Amino acid sequence: TIMLNGEQLVTVLCSPGDLKALAVGFLFSEGMIRGREEITGLTLDDERGIIRIRTAKDKTVDGKLFMKRVLTTGCGRGMAFYSYADLDRRRKVVSALRVTPAEILALSRRFQGASDLYRTTRGVHSAALCDNREMLVFAEDIGRHNAVDKVLGRCLLEGITVSDRILITTGRISSEILFKAAASGIPVIVSKSAPTDMGVELALELSITLIGFVRGGGMNVYAGEERVDLSEYRSGEAAAGPAAAGIEGN
Repeated sequence: TIMLNGEQLVTVLCSPGDLKALAVGFLFSEGMIRGREEITGLTLDDERGIIRIRTAKDKTVDGKLFMKRVLTTGCGRGMAFYSYADLDRRRKVVSALRVTPAEILALSRRFQGASDLYRTTRGVHSAALCDNREMLVFAEDIGRHNAVDKVLGRCLLEGITVSDRILITTGRISSEILFKAAASGIPVIVSKSAPTDMGVELALELSITLIGFVRGGGMNVYAGEERVDLSEYRSGEAAAGPAAAGIEGN
């Protein structure tokens, strides 16, 4: 349970690890805080499963906010806090980041091998924040939303920049994952799974590059293909083009 300035905010079904990061990432990705400097207190009661957060500005839990909860199909947390009509969560992501298929495939291979817990249980999701060369932060949880929140929370707590980075997740790319990326300024999302229809629509609207079905040597680019550098496939040595390399556009 996350308590914000003495009031119960939400109860989250999650794996018992990185709980402070989960709470901070949740507040950040839902737009309730803008940065680490807004947090004046952060404590964890392990026995009762309660994280208490205090902020510099005395934010209170808005009754109207709770009235606008909408059910989602996400695992780990069964609801989101905003209606899809909220314009504040629909800011376009502006970034000069460019990625190559080779970089995405290399990062994905490293990411898939990072979870010992998944290899043991086959029952958790993972998420990671990466630059073009390496994973910067890795987290796992029974819920894909939670894994992303843990990554974002750790970045805030450890002072790691999230803009101009790549978010990799094991789960399907839903609208909520897109909203979290947009709130954080993350321009590229990658998954071995497929996006939902609404996820693709939001990626186009939010100017986020959406890459799914990253498996073996192939991938599908569903949105934001302008950030994917295909020059290596347009050289004379790769005259067959990107389709031969397993890269498909939307």
